[in-house]
Amino acid sequence: MTDHFPRPEGTPLTLDWFEGHEVNLSAAERRAATLPTRRTVKKEWQAAWLLRAVSCIDLTTLAGDDTEGRVNRLCAKARAPVRADLLEALGVEGLTVGAVCVYPTMVPHAVRALEGSGIPVASVATGFPAGLSPLPLRLAEIRYAVEAGAREIDIVITREHVLKGEWAALYDELKAMREACGDAHMKAILATGDLKTLTNVYKASMVAMQAGADFIKTSTGKEDVNATLPVSLTMVRALRDYGERTGQMVGFKPAGGLKTAKDAMNWLILIKEELGTRFMMPDLFRIGASSLLGDIERQLEHHVTGRYSAANRHALA
Repeated sequence: MTDHFPRPEGTPLTLDWFEGHEVNLSAAERRAATLPTRRTVKKEWQAAWLLRAVSCIDLTTLAGDDTEGRVNRLCAKARAPVRADLLEALGVEGLTVGAVCVYPTMVPHAVRALEGSGIPVASVATGFPAGLSPLPLRLAEIRYAVEAGAREIDIVITREHVLKGEWAALYDELKAMREACGDAHMKAILATGDLKTLTNVYKASMVAMQAGADFIKTSTGKEDVNATLPVSLTMVRALRDYGERTGQMVGFKPAGGLKTAKDAMNWLILIKEELGTRFMMPDLFRIGASSLLGDIERQLEHHVTGRYSAANRHALA
């Protein structure tokens, strides 16, 4: 069980919290490079960390050929992400993923398929992935997804606001999106691969949190560069700075490019080193992924049996 904490409310736009702040790229890269080497997690502890990673996955399908059948299969995997015989051998019960993430029109299918499971449905919105639809249409898309049953909304920002330093415009946009989300939690996708510099990533992270984002998220998964450790380090440092100033707890979600169990371990190590154990829980940490789950399940089977199985034995859905 995790301790309850109040939903972050945001703050007024406060430029002096981030203007003049510069992120040293070389220093961030050096620090990120040390993370996988600073902590060794092996044997049963590695299995435990991988099970934690499973509980933090937003199991995702965002393809142009998504169908009700595909979403139903994905939701079945979300309910039982690791084979029952492996969980029994590990002494684990009741494991599910953190959420299922789909396009708005797929939300009703996911809601029906997950009924009674307690697994929330997350929906991308706001003209995903480019975010260049007119703002009224983006807000209407949020409301559509919420009315259809989505409990989490992954929104995308207007990158131009960041690139031009239009912080008030970005803040106002995000505030409107948060209001449209209502009780649904808002994950603000910064599309960091489009923001050019880590300094921009830090500033955009801070504005998103001031506007009331429940999570800040790296990427849509559609950019040329998605989640990287230096970018993620920059975002969690912003998250930590914001928390120290306000006392508000905001979550973090890397997405795009996390495909192996080793990737999951590296990002968990980042969270452990920079934010502490409390942030390794699914209410504050999510991984946006699709193929990642199959590799984690394969590694867990190796832990239980001592043998590696073919990847096709652990199909996503």
